[in-house]
Amino acid sequence: MSIKFLIGGNANTQVHFSAKTANRHGMIAGATGTGKTVTLQVLAENFSKIGVPVFLADVKGDLSGLATSGKMNDKIQSRINTIHIDNYSNHANPSLFWDMYAKQGHPVHTTISEMGPLLLSNLLELNEVQSGILYSAFAIADDEGLLLLDLKDLRSMLAWMAKNAKVLSSEYGNISSSSIGAIQRRLLVLEEQGGENLFAEPALELNDLMITDFSGQGVISIMDVTQLMNQSPKVYASFLIWLLAELYEQLPEVGDAEKPKLVLFFDEAHLLFDRAPRSLVDKIEQIVRLIRSKGVGVYFISQSPLDIPEDIMGQLGTKIQHALRAFTPKDKKNVRLVADTFRENPQLDTRSAITELRTGEALVSVLDDNGAPTPVERILICPPESRIGPLDAIERQNIMHRSPIKGRYDNAVDRESAYEILKQRTQQRIEQEQQAQEAEQKAKEEKQKERASGRRSNRQSYAESITKSVLRSVGSSLGRQLVRGIMKTLLGK
Repeated sequence: MSIKFLIGGNANTQVHFSAKTANRHGMIAGATGTGKTVTLQVLAENFSKIGVPVFLADVKGDLSGLATSGKMNDKIQSRINTIHIDNYSNHANPSLFWDMYAKQGHPVHTTISEMGPLLLSNLLELNEVQSGILYSAFAIADDEGLLLLDLKDLRSMLAWMAKNAKVLSSEYGNISSSSIGAIQRRLLVLEEQGGENLFAEPALELNDLMITDFSGQGVISIMDVTQLMNQSPKVYASFLIWLLAELYEQLPEVGDAEKPKLVLFFDEAHLLFDRAPRSLVDKIEQIVRLIRSKGVGVYFISQSPLDIPEDIMGQLGTKIQHALRAFTPKDKKNVRLVADTFRENPQLDTRSAITELRTGEALVSVLDDNGAPTPVERILICPPESRIGPLDAIERQNIMHRSPIKGRYDNAVDRESAYEILKQRTQQRIEQEQQAQEAEQKAKEEKQKERASGRRSNRQSYAESITKSVLRSVGSSLGRQLVRGIMKTLLGK
């Protein structure tokens, strides 16, 4: 029998989620303030209960409440009675906190090499020519045995390419100094937006996102992205895509399992696709389609399902739709399109219901055990058993102090990579050039000495020959004295 948990219900029916179909992905949609965050919280804590680790991005900072127990109140009790929940009990969930800035959790890093040229080109918003230069940089780094770990490595690599453009162009194509300059300027912008916090070591180990506690509950990894979303939404989106790609590359095939190995929740999902090139969107679509065989479920959270590309939307099995606003003709058209994505329920006017839903209410369709979508139901979402709202600073620090990975990522590592190696090569070249210049100068000086010495030698030989001739022809002592006087004059003595 498959593992199931309750999502919500109404006075007449309940909707259960089958863990067996969790790797068929899903989405949570709805306007601001309609209850998407609480729905995410309910799904995350139920996955944790059945032993499935969860990773989620905390955009507003209020999902840290998953780590502590909630409190009963009249509103929660009323919902329990309406849905007919039998086993509700407030409890905390095992949690890990992460933060790219290392303020609200363990630091999260990856490397330039792991990010790859496709994602990095999108992150830097490069054009086709500039992207080609970046691809060349990665190819040259591989051929030269240079590690690209952080931003200074990539900057050093680009500067080295610019200096050696003529030599490299014959093998790697035209390397334009103007294109390299444009990439370097984009790197400066990225650094100002906090990109240096993403690219560093030690890099995130994926296994640390897939752990269970001593009781077998899945650990919920909560990545605080409140600061990151304000400074650089593009970095946030690139990190999520990188994480998805790395999981696909590293995890083995598991086939159809009773429950997934990991579930990811990507909030503000539209950022993954905004202004992304078609090649990247195609790559995401391919990964989403194939990663389910690795036992990973992906759940997108956004204001409208239409924020998700159609090819990806067609792969999402679970749909939870909170209220949408319909004030303009365009809004009304979107409501019709969203309603058409659900399997019809003859007893429910889906189009009308979407605009009438109250906070905490949703239209829900899940997959049955055979993988077929169930007819849409209008239900109340179950109340979470953990706290609705954030932890305070002391509560967060206490949980981090007990973290099973405490100290693993806290100390930065800066091993030898492209920056250090290219700096050493540059220094060696400068020293060799200096030595060559010194040797050339010395050779010039020696040559000048030899020339000067040769002129003196010639003058002495000429004077001595005259002296001998005169001495042979003049035999008297007076003549010899006269000749000696002449010799002294000629030789400067």
